Amino acid sequence: MSRVYNFSAGPSMLPEKVLQIAAGEMSDYRDSGMSVMEMSHRSAVYEGIIQDAQAVLRSVMQIPDDYQVLFLQGGATTQFSAVPLNLLRHSGNADYVISGQFSQKAYEEAKRYGDIRILASGRDNNFLRIPQVEVADIRPDADYVHICLNNTIFGSKFAKIPDTGSIPLVADVSSCILSEPIDVSRFGLLYAGAQKNMGPAGLTVVIVREDLIGKAREITPIMLDYKVAADNHSMYNTPPCYAIYICKLVLEWIRDDIGGLDKMAEINKRKAGKLYNFIDSSRLFTAPVEVDSRSMMNVAFVTGDAELDRRFCLEAERRGLVNLKGHRSVGGMRASIYNAMPEAGVDALITFMKEFETSCSK
Repeated sequence: MSRVYNFSAGPSMLPEKVLQIAAGEMSDYRDSGMSVMEMSHRSAVYEGIIQDAQAVLRSVMQIPDDYQVLFLQGGATTQFSAVPLNLLRHSGNADYVISGQFSQKAYEEAKRYGDIRILASGRDNNFLRIPQVEVADIRPDADYVHICLNNTIFGSKFAKIPDTGSIPLVADVSSCILSEPIDVSRFGLLYAGAQKNMGPAGLTVVIVREDLIGKAREITPIMLDYKVAADNHSMYNTPPCYAIYICKLVLEWIRDDIGGLDKMAEINKRKAGKLYNFIDSSRLFTAPVEVDSRSMMNVAFVTGDAELDRRFCLEAERRGLVNLKGHRSVGGMRASIYNAMPEAGVDALITFMKEFETSCSK
């Protein structure tokens, strides 16, 4: 069977070149006589893999020297607990912006550990617009401000990084990391599950400013303490070895084949622009999210008829356009067009949408 265009929100497509390299090295990684899945994480060969992965990530994202790069486990959801346990260090206060389901979950988890306040919320408009954040509204003694930069379920994204003044900004960037350049120095901490733009599920990346490390609460489990992870170079225990290896290959693909994040952003903007332009001109499909809050990675759209939405997804799948069904909490359709989605996949989707619209008008 030929490969499909997989529009899943995650785990998502991987670059074909990455899959081909991994397939070629599956049973024998560079004359080691074994697969990466088999080798000791304490071996010199594997230490080279994880060190290279960190170095390429630093280079591609231009991460400043005073930030640690941690390769962890547990998904971004585990960071909903790790962030407050490590960062609620002074006042015990933090302000959260609720722009979708995952920021809501992060807020609910953080409330276990401190005085957590909703700074702004998009709930009143069904999360179709990113809420405004004003620095004057942030509590001056807050230990940090938390946002979810891109909202996978609703298909929205912060158009600009909020100004939080001297208060550290923490962001869940799971569904937009590596899609475009980002000024890491604007944040105290970034975290991301890898399964959308970086590699397979199982790896979580945390990029944290060094002055925010080392004051975790006494109750913090050792596996959630950033200092333990940093001091042990992300290998306090066995890391997700194979996921880190694939992440390294993805990063090298962005650096060597794409040409870096500026080029990646050009491609992603062109893909998203094509799709949104068609939807906006369509007589059948609409994109509910307000224009200035639209995600470049997750394009949500509807027909306004649940049965028609269902039929669209079924017929699309027969055409090799899979996983277009929207999240169960919002319905409709969602095309996740992460880095590895080729432009030809977006073109194929638009062609099918045009044909589907024509068939519905007869």
